Amino acid sequence: MRAVVQRVSRAEVRIGGRVAGKIGRGFVVLIGVARTDSEADAAELADRILGMRVFADSAGKMNLALGALGSGGGCTSTFSRSFGAAMLKSKPVNSAL
Repeated sequence: MRAVVQRVSRAEVRIGGRVAGKIGRGFVVLIGVARTDSEADAAELADRILGMRVFADSAGKMNLALGALGSGGGCTSTFSRSFGAAMLKSKPVNSAL
């Protein structure tokens, strides 16, 4: 399991031109999941992401985690198939996952 975490001031997901979801300050997380990943792997990854202290505190130091802001995050697994294929071979294949 792998995650690409991006800190954002705001983000939204559009489907067919309509807003399907949006967040303010927080994280956008792209998650790659393989068949061998477990719920325990997902819980550990979530804890690590939520514990990342990458937001500025009142002194301007990067010292706050997402939970301290009262903010949210958005996750998508749209690259799971490519991730799984990349873990198995150098070229993506449809039967990888």
